[in-house]
Amino acid sequence: MQNEFSKTVLDNGIRIVTLQVPQARSVAMGVWVNVGARDEKAEEGGLSHFIEHMIFKGTERRTALQIAKEFDAIGGQCNAFTSKENTCYYAKVMDTHVDTMVDLLSDVFLNSVFDPGEIERERRVVLQEIKMLEDTPDEYVHVLLSQAVWGGHPLGRSILGPPETVMSFDSNTIMEYFNRAYQPERIVISAAGNLEHVSFVESIARAFETVRKGNDFPERIKPTMDWMATAHPKNLEQVHICLGTKAISATDPRRHACILMNVVLGGNMSSRLFQEIRERRGLAYAIYSFVSSYSDTGLFGVYVGVDNSNTQEALRLIVNEMKRLKEQPVDDSDIRNAKEHLKGGLYLAAESTGNQMTRLAQNEINFGRHIPLQELEDNIEKVTAEDMLGLANDIFQDKAVSLVLLGPIDKKESYDEILSL
Repeated sequence: MQNEFSKTVLDNGIRIVTLQVPQARSVAMGVWVNVGARDEKAEEGGLSHFIEHMIFKGTERRTALQIAKEFDAIGGQCNAFTSKENTCYYAKVMDTHVDTMVDLLSDVFLNSVFDPGEIERERRVVLQEIKMLEDTPDEYVHVLLSQAVWGGHPLGRSILGPPETVMSFDSNTIMEYFNRAYQPERIVISAAGNLEHVSFVESIARAFETVRKGNDFPERIKPTMDWMATAHPKNLEQVHICLGTKAISATDPRRHACILMNVVLGGNMSSRLFQEIRERRGLAYAIYSFVSSYSDTGLFGVYVGVDNSNTQEALRLIVNEMKRLKEQPVDDSDIRNAKEHLKGGLYLAAESTGNQMTRLAQNEINFGRHIPLQELEDNIEKVTAEDMLGLANDIFQDKAVSLVLLGPIDKKESYDEILSL
C-alpha cells in the first residue's frame, strides 16, 4: 500500500498537509507555528516557550484537568515543544479517535484563556525548569556555546528565557504576543496515519479559518558569528566541552553532505571521535558531534565530557579529526557505511506516524513542498568524498572556532594553539 500525500491551503493562508498511511492504526497530528525563541525581542525572552506551557492550561470550554482527562480517556499522547525557530503542539491517537483529537488540539490552540492564576502557577514551573537546565551541565554547555557563537543575537539566547523576563509575563503580554506572532501564513497543520485528507480538512478547517491575519511579523535578521574560548568554572566532577564552527542552513544544497560528514566525525559508535576518544583511549563516556541548522545559518559542533586532566588531550584529538576531514577525502567504505546508517535511521523513523508528521511539517516550512523518502535517499547517495572535503574546508576554518568549557577549570588557561585549524 502506497502512502498518499495531500495539501490544502485555507483562505487565510494556513497550510494543511497530510500523509495517508493505510497500514497504520494511529494518527499523529501537529499544529506547527514558524515562530520560536529567535523571533523574540530581548524583553520577550522565553515567551514562546511560556506560551507552549500555557496552551494546555484551560480554554473557554475546558479546564486544564478536563483537557488532560479527555486525552487520557482516548489513550492519546499530547505534548508540545519550542525550538529556536518553531513551536509545535502535537498529539497521537488511535485512528478511531481522530475527531476527538482534532477537537481538543483545535480548542487549546485557538481558545486558550491564559488565566492569571494559571500563569502564576506555571511561572514557578518554568523557573524550576530553568534551574534544572543549569544543573544539567551536559545540556547547559550547549546553551553557553550558543551564547558564545551568536552573542546578542536571539539565536544566542536560551529557549527558556532568563528568570527576569519570565517573571514579567502576564496575561496581556502573552495574548499580545500570541496574536502578533501566530500569523496564519506561519501555521502548518500536519497529520500522518490512517486518515483521509478531505475529511480531515473538513473537520479542522471550520475552526482554523477563524484565525485572522494581523500586522506583519518582523523578518528574521541573519546573525554574525563570534569566535572565542570561554571558561565557566563550576564545582563538577567533569569538564564539559562544546566546540563549534559555522555550518550551513537547513535549506543549503550541501545539507546532505553535512549530515553525512557529521555521521563520519561523531554521529555514531563507529565514528572517528567515538572510536578515538572513547574506545581507543578511554578518555570519555560521552562524545559526539552535531549539526544545528536554521533557516539562514547553522552550527557544527562537538561535545565531550572528560576529567579535567584530559581536557587538552581531548581537544587536540577533536581538532586533529576535524583537520583530517579537511586534508584527506573520506574513504569510500566509510562513506558507504555513513550513507547506510543515515538511510536506515530515516526508514526506521518513518515507521512512526509521529515522525512522518514531523517530516511533513518541516519540509513544508523549509521547502514549501513534500519531499518523499526516495528523493531524500537519492540525494544522500549522490554525495561524494569530494563534496565532503570541500564542505569541511569551507566550515572548518582557522580562527573560526568557538570553545566553551564548563567545570573545574582554570579560567586563565589558553587554548588558542590547540584550536588552530
